[in-house]
Amino acid sequence: MPKISIICPTYNEEKYIANCILSMIAQDIELTAIELLFVDGRSTDKTREIIKTYQKTHPFIHLIDNPEKTVPYAMNYGIKAAKGDIIMRIDAHAHFESNYVSVLSKALIELDATNVGAVCKTDVINKTPKSLAIREVLSNKFGVGNSLFRIGIDKITVADTVPFGCYKKEVFEEYGLYNPKLTRNQDIELNKRILRNGGTIYLVPDTFCTYYARENFTDLAKNNFQNGKWNILMMKYTRNLDSLSIRHFIPFIFVMSMLIPIIFSLFWLPFIWLSVVSLLAYSFLISSISAKISAKNKLDFTSLFLAFFTLHLSYGTGSLVGLTQLITKKK
Repeated sequence: MPKISIICPTYNEEKYIANCILSMIAQDIELTAIELLFVDGRSTDKTREIIKTYQKTHPFIHLIDNPEKTVPYAMNYGIKAAKGDIIMRIDAHAHFESNYVSVLSKALIELDATNVGAVCKTDVINKTPKSLAIREVLSNKFGVGNSLFRIGIDKITVADTVPFGCYKKEVFEEYGLYNPKLTRNQDIELNKRILRNGGTIYLVPDTFCTYYARENFTDLAKNNFQNGKWNILMMKYTRNLDSLSIRHFIPFIFVMSMLIPIIFSLFWLPFIWLSVVSLLAYSFLISSISAKISAKNKLDFTSLFLAFFTLHLSYGTGSLVGLTQLITKKK
């Protein structure tokens, strides 16, 4: 098997990093065939200390400094330092099945693909009614749209993007490195660039990773606000309108369906009823979905409703802020 360089960007991940490392140590291939590169953005917690502890007993683990702190810089530093023929990205917030590296690296070669990935299941570390509702919403098509790597596959499937991709190293010579301007969505942009230039991307079954989500509504809102904002800013920095799919704009449309009538109501008050109708229609739909999920999976209805609402409102508001920054040319 070709040597595999596994790159993991990190910044203040002391809560998750040990679990990530242990899942890599438990991979079902010879550890001499891989190198594990943690590219750390100068964490201020115990992340670096934990990594160094595992380094002492596992020489294939390496720590690289990332003074710019953001993920695209981390990936580019890692790619440049990598010695492997295959580059694989992982995430510190995730746990990887023991056959994850072997399945993806084998599929990459057999499919002669540009990039391959696997399904990313969502879980939470602390199981509470609130966190379990968030986990369910982030795995539900009404929460995350038709994203195949979240809702699952049962066969090798052509995809427009995958999480934590697996590439041949020469891909970055042909298609370029990660875009350092993109604090978020850098994987989506890279995958769109690959497809735009004739590359192939596949989701493969037989393995998966588990991503540990935010466990309260405040953190969920902060994370998805940034995701929504960078959906718009990505178009600014890449100058390509095809970097996103329609699913990325649904929350924005929801927010605007309430906001625009509110603005018009300043001139003619009855317009406010359009906002009320939009909110009521959304509430009815999400209530119905939450009730079905609650009955089927025995989850708290109120937490489910609030998780959907928080996800969509924060994502859509982030997109609105991104659009405002795009128009006003603010960073």
